[in-house]
Amino acid sequence: MNILDKIVFDKKREVEIKKEMFPIDFLMNSPLFIRKTFSLVESVKNGSGIIAEFKRRSPSKQLINNKSSVIDVVKGYEKAGVSGISILGDTKYFGGSLEDLIQARNSVDLPILRKEFIIDVYQIYEAKAYGADAILLIAVILTKDEIFTFSKQAKELGLDVLLEIHNKEELLKSNLTNVDMVGVNNRNLKTFEVSLDTSKSLSKLIPVDKVKISESGISSIEAINELKQYGFQGFLIGENFMRTENPGEEAIEFLSKL
Repeated sequence: MNILDKIVFDKKREVEIKKEMFPIDFLMNSPLFIRKTFSLVESVKNGSGIIAEFKRRSPSKQLINNKSSVIDVVKGYEKAGVSGISILGDTKYFGGSLEDLIQARNSVDLPILRKEFIIDVYQIYEAKAYGADAILLIAVILTKDEIFTFSKQAKELGLDVLLEIHNKEELLKSNLTNVDMVGVNNRNLKTFEVSLDTSKSLSKLIPVDKVKISESGISSIEAINELKQYGFQGFLIGENFMRTENPGEEAIEFLSKL
C-alpha cells in the first residue's frame, strides 16, 4: 500500500465517523452554508493567477512550517495580491484542520480552495459549511462517475471545481462536464520528483474552455512566465512560501516581481 492508498483508506474511515457525528443536515445549518461564494475561476482569470497555499507538512517533505499562524499567513497572501488561497485540511498527513479553513474564511475576502482528499459527497457539504469557495477533486483516487457526481454536487452548492491530474490517462478518463479548472500536479506521486515538463506536455490536451492550473514545483517568476506560454492562467504555490519564516511577506515580495 503506497502513501496515497493509505491516505484514502484513512480518509474513508474519518468521513464515516464524521457523518455519524455531524450529519449533512447539521452542516446545512451552518451560518456559512448560505453565504454567497467568491469565484476562484474569475479571480484567477482576472488577477495575478497565484493560488497561495497554507500547509504545515506533507508526506514527502515532512515538516514544512509549524510556527506561522494561518491568520497571519492568509492576511499576508491577501496583501500580496494572490487570486486565491488553498487550505490543506488533512490532519494526519498534512497537519491541517477544518479550523484552519474557518480562520482563513474569517480573515480574508478572497476565494478559498479546500484542498482535501475528497472521496464522499459529504465532504463537499462540509467544504461549503466551513466557508470554502472551491473544492479539489483528485482524478487518480476517483472514478469517472465519482468525478461527475462530486463536481455536479459542488456546482449545485455554488462551489468551483478544480480537478487535479498527473498524466494523460487521468485526464482522458475524467468527466469534465462540471469541472471549471484542470490542475496539473507536477509531482510524480510514486517518486515525488517534480518537473514542470508535466504541465507543458499535458497543456495541449486540456480543453480550451477549462482554466489551466499548474501545481507544485513553481518557485520562480521565470517558471510562471514560461508556463503562461502553454496557456496556464493559475499557479498553485505552497512550499515556496511556507518554508520561509514569514510566508506572507515572502508572497508579497514574490508577487511584486510579477
